[in-house]
Amino acid sequence: MPTQNVVSKEEWVAKRKELLVKEKELTRQRDQVTKLRQSLPWVKVEKNYEFEGPDKTESLSDLFAGKRQLIVYHFMFQSDWTEGCKSCSLIADHYEPSLSHLRARDTNMVTISRADIDRIELFRQRMGWNFKWVSSAKSDFNFDFNVSFSTNLAEQKEVYYNYQVGSGFPSTEGPGMSVFLKDDDGSIYHTYSCFSRGLEDFLGIYRLLDISPKGRDEDDLVYGMEWVRHHDRYGDETFKDIYLELLAPRHRDK
Repeated sequence: MPTQNVVSKEEWVAKRKELLVKEKELTRQRDQVTKLRQSLPWVKVEKNYEFEGPDKTESLSDLFAGKRQLIVYHFMFQSDWTEGCKSCSLIADHYEPSLSHLRARDTNMVTISRADIDRIELFRQRMGWNFKWVSSAKSDFNFDFNVSFSTNLAEQKEVYYNYQVGSGFPSTEGPGMSVFLKDDDGSIYHTYSCFSRGLEDFLGIYRLLDISPKGRDEDDLVYGMEWVRHHDRYGDETFKDIYLELLAPRHRDK
């Protein structure tokens, strides 16, 4: 628990105004970065990707569902897992309520994983989500967008993730967000992707914790999101955190 000075209201307001100056600087800088992001060049998608849904197979073009823009969340779900990544689940809890608002702005959003569709559907239903979630198990989509790696962890000597080559990865899947646009003739373009801490912008829980005195309170954890559970597993003593086994050795070696 942090220990802070206790001051008068007048002194607190003076300090708060000093911080407000910095907050406004950050807001303006964020606006500048947003403009730079939206001015990035595009890459035309040449492959015909297909995805398996619960009822039918769909193309990348189909996933736009009549909208011009498509946001894809690359949800970590290895083929041998019985449930999806808990941290990706936390992000999904945030974007699920936003989908109708996105559609009102000419934007569709779908979730894509490498796991087979039957496992995906069981987990989606368990979590009570209604968003569209399809499997890319029969395509190169995840590999082409750098969120799937070798299916054999022992073979992962080097992995390209978040625009750099690193020494391995703790799982065969990584999280990410990708954005696509479809023009009038049906051509599809890849316009943006982000990974790793770039995904924190979509975690409102962190924005709320960041304004609290204790903040994220993660310094003493084995890894930052060790505290996170699937929303139906808080207080469940039988919960098994697969990431402790996967990530703890890497943290000990730092």
